[in-house]
Amino acid sequence: MDYTIRAVRPEEYEALGEITARAFLDDGHLDFGEEDDYLHLLRDVARRVAEADVLVAVDRDGTVLGGVTFARGGEEWADIAREGEAEFRMLAVAKGARGRGVGEALVRTCVERARNTGEYRRMVLSTQSNMASAHRIYERLGFVRTPDRDWKPLPDMAPLFTYALEL
Repeated sequence: MDYTIRAVRPEEYEALGEITARAFLDDGHLDFGEEDDYLHLLRDVARRVAEADVLVAVDRDGTVLGGVTFARGGEEWADIAREGEAEFRMLAVAKGARGRGVGEALVRTCVERARNTGEYRRMVLSTQSNMASAHRIYERLGFVRTPDRDWKPLPDMAPLFTYALEL
Protein backbone atom coordinates (compact mmCIF):
# COMPACT_ATOMS: atom_id res chain seq x y z
CA MET A 1 0.00 0.00 0.00
CA ASP A 2 1.55 3.28 -1.09
CA TYR A 3 -0.76 5.52 0.91
CA THR A 4 -1.75 6.22 4.50
CA ILE A 5 -5.22 6.63 5.99
CA ARG A 6 -5.64 9.15 8.79
CA ALA A 7 -7.79 12.05 9.98
CA VAL A 8 -8.05 14.87 7.46
CA ARG A 9 -6.05 18.02 8.21
CA PRO A 10 -7.35 21.58 7.70
CA GLU A 11 -4.99 22.22 4.81
CA GLU A 12 -6.57 19.20 3.04
CA TYR A 13 -10.22 20.23 3.42
CA GLU A 14 -10.44 21.95 0.05
CA ALA A 15 -8.76 19.09 -1.84
CA LEU A 16 -10.96 16.45 -0.22
CA GLY A 17 -14.09 18.53 -0.78
CA GLU A 18 -13.28 18.83 -4.47
CA ILE A 19 -12.43 15.12 -4.82
CA THR A 20 -15.75 14.22 -3.19
CA ALA A 21 -17.75 16.67 -5.30
CA ARG A 22 -16.04 15.58 -8.53
CA ALA A 23 -16.58 11.90 -7.77
CA PHE A 24 -20.31 12.41 -7.31
CA LEU A 25 -20.63 14.82 -10.26
CA ASP A 26 -18.41 13.05 -12.79
CA ASP A 27 -19.86 9.63 -12.03
CA GLY A 28 -23.42 10.94 -12.50
CA HIS A 29 -24.59 10.54 -8.90
CA LEU A 30 -26.20 13.97 -8.52
CA ASP A 31 -29.67 14.42 -9.99
CA PHE A 32 -29.21 18.14 -10.65
CA GLY A 33 -25.53 18.23 -11.60
CA GLU A 34 -23.74 21.46 -10.66
CA GLU A 35 -27.06 22.84 -9.34
CA ASP A 36 -27.55 20.01 -6.84
CA ASP A 37 -27.88 21.24 -3.23
CA TYR A 38 -25.96 18.17 -2.02
CA LEU A 39 -22.85 19.45 -3.78
CA HIS A 40 -22.34 22.10 -1.10
CA LEU A 41 -22.36 19.42 1.63
CA LEU A 42 -19.90 17.29 -0.31
CA ARG A 43 -17.48 20.20 -0.52
CA ASP A 44 -17.94 21.40 3.09
CA VAL A 45 -15.29 19.24 4.76
CA ALA A 46 -14.84 21.73 7.63
CA ARG A 47 -18.46 21.24 8.65
CA ARG A 48 -18.16 17.46 8.43
CA VAL A 49 -15.03 17.52 10.61
CA ALA A 50 -16.85 19.62 13.22
CA GLU A 51 -19.72 17.12 13.41
CA ALA A 52 -18.22 13.72 12.51
CA ASP A 53 -14.90 11.99 11.78
CA VAL A 54 -13.42 12.52 8.33
CA LEU A 55 -10.64 10.25 7.12
CA VAL A 56 -8.38 10.69 4.12
CA ALA A 57 -6.04 8.50 2.14
CA VAL A 58 -2.84 10.37 1.24
CA ASP A 59 0.15 9.22 -0.76
CA ARG A 60 3.78 9.58 0.30
CA ASP A 61 3.90 13.11 -1.11
CA GLY A 62 0.85 14.13 0.92
CA THR A 63 -1.51 14.21 -2.05
CA VAL A 64 -5.11 13.50 -1.03
CA LEU A 65 -6.36 10.42 -2.89
CA GLY A 66 -9.79 10.08 -1.32
CA GLY A 67 -11.80 10.22 1.85
CA VAL A 68 -14.82 9.13 3.84
CA THR A 69 -17.02 10.44 6.66
CA PHE A 70 -17.55 8.20 9.72
CA ALA A 71 -20.69 8.95 11.74
CA ARG A 72 -22.19 7.57 14.93
CA GLY A 73 -25.82 6.51 15.14
CA GLY A 74 -28.11 9.33 16.16
CA GLU A 75 -25.62 12.08 15.32
CA GLU A 76 -25.85 14.80 12.68
CA TRP A 77 -24.14 12.95 9.82
CA ALA A 78 -25.80 9.58 10.32
CA ASP A 79 -28.56 9.13 7.76
CA ILE A 80 -29.69 5.66 8.79
CA ALA A 81 -27.50 4.55 11.72
CA ARG A 82 -29.39 3.94 14.90
CA GLU A 83 -28.08 3.69 18.43
CA GLY A 84 -25.36 1.03 18.54
CA GLU A 85 -24.59 1.46 14.85
CA ALA A 86 -21.90 3.36 12.97
CA GLU A 87 -22.25 4.63 9.43
CA PHE A 88 -19.94 5.84 6.72
CA ARG A 89 -20.84 8.30 4.02
CA MET A 90 -19.39 10.27 1.16
CA LEU A 91 -16.81 7.67 0.21
CA ALA A 92 -14.87 9.16 -2.70
CA VAL A 93 -11.62 8.45 -4.51
CA ALA A 94 -9.92 10.75 -7.00
CA LYS A 95 -10.19 9.49 -10.56
CA GLY A 96 -6.41 9.15 -10.90
CA ALA A 97 -6.19 7.06 -7.72
CA ARG A 98 -8.88 4.52 -8.57
CA GLY A 99 -7.96 0.88 -8.96
CA ARG A 100 -5.34 1.04 -6.18
CA GLY A 101 -7.58 -0.21 -3.36
CA VAL A 102 -8.06 3.23 -1.80
CA GLY A 103 -11.85 2.98 -1.54
CA GLU A 104 -11.71 -0.48 -0.01
CA ALA A 105 -9.00 0.60 2.44
CA LEU A 106 -11.14 3.56 3.56
CA VAL A 107 -14.12 1.25 4.15
CA ARG A 108 -11.94 -1.25 6.02
CA THR A 109 -10.66 1.57 8.23
CA CYS A 110 -14.21 2.60 9.09
CA VAL A 111 -15.11 -1.01 9.95
CA GLU A 112 -11.99 -1.41 12.11
CA ARG A 113 -12.73 1.88 13.87
CA ALA A 114 -16.27 0.75 14.67
CA ARG A 115 -15.10 -2.68 15.85
CA ASN A 116 -12.27 -1.33 17.98
CA THR A 117 -14.44 1.05 19.99
CA GLY A 118 -16.64 -1.76 21.24
CA GLU A 119 -19.66 0.56 21.18
CA TYR A 120 -21.17 -0.61 17.88
CA ARG A 121 -22.83 -3.84 16.90
CA ARG A 122 -23.29 -2.94 13.23
CA MET A 123 -21.87 -0.74 10.45
CA VAL A 124 -24.43 0.60 7.96
CA LEU A 125 -24.42 2.65 4.78
CA SER A 126 -26.63 4.04 2.04
CA THR A 127 -25.68 3.92 -1.63
CA GLN A 128 -27.26 4.72 -4.95
CA SER A 129 -28.47 1.76 -6.98
CA ASN A 130 -26.08 2.60 -9.84
CA MET A 131 -22.89 2.59 -7.72
CA ALA A 132 -22.00 -0.95 -8.80
CA SER A 133 -18.25 -0.73 -8.14
CA ALA A 134 -18.93 0.45 -4.57
CA HIS A 135 -21.44 -2.38 -4.08
CA ARG A 136 -18.73 -4.88 -5.05
CA ILE A 137 -16.42 -3.47 -2.37
CA TYR A 138 -19.13 -3.62 0.29
CA GLU A 139 -20.13 -7.18 -0.58
CA ARG A 140 -16.50 -8.34 -0.73
CA LEU A 141 -16.07 -7.02 2.83
CA GLY A 142 -19.13 -8.88 4.09
CA PHE A 143 -21.81 -6.19 3.95
CA VAL A 144 -25.28 -7.48 3.07
CA ARG A 145 -28.19 -5.65 1.50
CA THR A 146 -30.90 -4.50 3.92
CA PRO A 147 -33.77 -3.59 1.58
CA ASP A 148 -36.12 -3.03 4.51
CA ARG A 149 -34.03 0.07 5.35
CA ASP A 150 -33.87 1.51 1.81
CA TRP A 151 -35.02 5.13 1.80
CA LYS A 152 -35.43 8.31 -0.24
CA PRO A 153 -33.73 11.57 0.82
CA LEU A 154 -36.11 13.46 -1.48
CA PRO A 155 -39.60 12.42 -2.64
CA ASP A 156 -38.74 12.42 -6.36
CA MET A 157 -35.38 10.69 -5.94
CA ALA A 158 -34.77 6.98 -6.56
CA PRO A 159 -34.52 5.01 -3.31
CA LEU A 160 -31.06 4.57 -1.82
CA PHE A 161 -29.95 1.00 -1.23
CA THR A 162 -28.74 0.15 2.24
CA TYR A 163 -26.16 -2.34 3.46
CA ALA A 164 -25.13 -3.55 6.91
CA LEU A 165 -22.22 -5.45 8.40
CA GLU A 166 -22.59 -7.16 11.77
CA LEU A 167 -19.56 -6.37 13.87
